[in-house]
Amino acid sequence: MTDYRALIDAETWAFIDRTNSYYPPDTADGTIEQQRAVYDRMCRAFFAGYPEGVGVETKAISAPGRDIPVRVYRASEDPPAVTLYFHGGGFVVGGLESHDDVCAELCARTGHEIVSVDYRLAPEHVHPAQFEDALAAFEWAAATYERPILLAGDSAGGNLAAAVSHAVRDRLCRPVGQVLIYPGLGGDQSKGSYVTHAEAPMLSVRDLDFYRQARTGGRSLSGDPTLSPLADADFSALPPTVIVTAECDPLSSDGEAYRDRILAAGGRALWHEEKGLVHGYLRARHSVARARQSFTRIVEALAALGRGEGVE
Repeated sequence: MTDYRALIDAETWAFIDRTNSYYPPDTADGTIEQQRAVYDRMCRAFFAGYPEGVGVETKAISAPGRDIPVRVYRASEDPPAVTLYFHGGGFVVGGLESHDDVCAELCARTGHEIVSVDYRLAPEHVHPAQFEDALAAFEWAAATYERPILLAGDSAGGNLAAAVSHAVRDRLCRPVGQVLIYPGLGGDQSKGSYVTHAEAPMLSVRDLDFYRQARTGGRSLSGDPTLSPLADADFSALPPTVIVTAECDPLSSDGEAYRDRILAAGGRALWHEEKGLVHGYLRARHSVARARQSFTRIVEALAALGRGEGVE
């Protein structure tokens, strides 16, 4: 059994305890409405405000049969690149508010225009609704901007960013890079971190099963790369990729597997596993030294990819 007292430092435990005070581990047993209310309350408690100089506009973009809300963050009149950001939350919770301060800080520190995408949530909207909204947001960005476009997201959002990268890699306009933060990519749950960290603080395999059931409506959709990017048979022509995962997280092995598949196909990818960190640590970037350092790594990766510097 994993000894988390030895792996996780005091600062991170304080973050875990504070998170659990707002979002108890048994929250997934509540109704969807209860889960969203609890999650929103937690996100408000961790809200860190906007850096100086960041402007924001919330609007809707048109997609067939629906509008998709987005929030656009700008820190200058001539940003060097545009980053589409897909929020985490297991495809069930979260939205423009949950990652508002994260996106504002990414904007300030990279100089990029950040477009946060409020995709439809499960279980009201099952797969492929989330993927369709993410793809529609990319298509809108490709038609709107003449700047380089990057994809980024955490957890469920990392899944969507990767799925879009796979879907558009043969198009004339495609992302110049992607940064995936503790993403769930549909890896093999019989080995690796899925076994070692099945009962990790902040996210368990039981939680993952709940979110998968909500997203799929209980259907078996194995082999669908728009649901599980690791199920794709072809990893060629993907953009330079940086994957950042938490050591104490059942999803960490997905980052390693995804990197390996890209490298085997001749692409460029870097995987960094953050020692002693847990799923959801973006909210700890102002209180936990390890999370602060990781957030800086994420910022630097986005900035470098936006400059066309690739992956080292």
